[in-house]
Amino acid sequence: MKNLKKTVIATLVFAFVGFSMNAQNGGSFGIKGGLNYGANGDYFESASSNAKHPDRNIGYHIGLFGKIGNKFYLKPELVYTATKSDYSSDVFSVKKIDAPILVGIRVLGPVSVFAGPSLQYILDTEFEGINIDNVEEDFSVGLNFGIGLSFNTIGIDLRYERGFSDNEATFIDNNLGAGVVSRIDTRPDQLILSLSIAL
Repeated sequence: MKNLKKTVIATLVFAFVGFSMNAQNGGSFGIKGGLNYGANGDYFESASSNAKHPDRNIGYHIGLFGKIGNKFYLKPELVYTATKSDYSSDVFSVKKIDAPILVGIRVLGPVSVFAGPSLQYILDTEFEGINIDNVEEDFSVGLNFGIGLSFNTIGIDLRYERGFSDNEATFIDNNLGAGVVSRIDTRPDQLILSLSIAL
């Protein structure tokens, strides 16, 4: 399974590099970064307890993008993302690689709208100093959609991201007693504000 994950990641990276080289001949390629404002899913201290709903927090992202087309365009991205969710006094952190594949249309002047799936690979999860290794699925798929502004080489976009299905992380929390298993839904639910620069 680990070899399969490494193969998929390597394939994504090489495909993105190849796309970027083609984009330089007929589109654009560049860097992007920005802020994420959102939260993950519910937290359960045990199988019988009520869910704790997360408070939203600010994270960040940085990565690369390619773009082919003008009025209608295809825009794949490869982005490192770090997010946080607050559960009462506890913080759940996620670090992941996102690979959105967006299709957009320019609707008025510099304004465009876009949507598409986002492939996600979880690199690391941590809950109040406890590293969580037991995530149900390291790979998951979400949905991105939003609106963008493009001014020559500078772009700004605001999008909403939501994971398609529950993806729980489980861990033993010794603070609650011996053998008590806690669960957190790692699925993202967030607004993402990005600034991009075409190179």
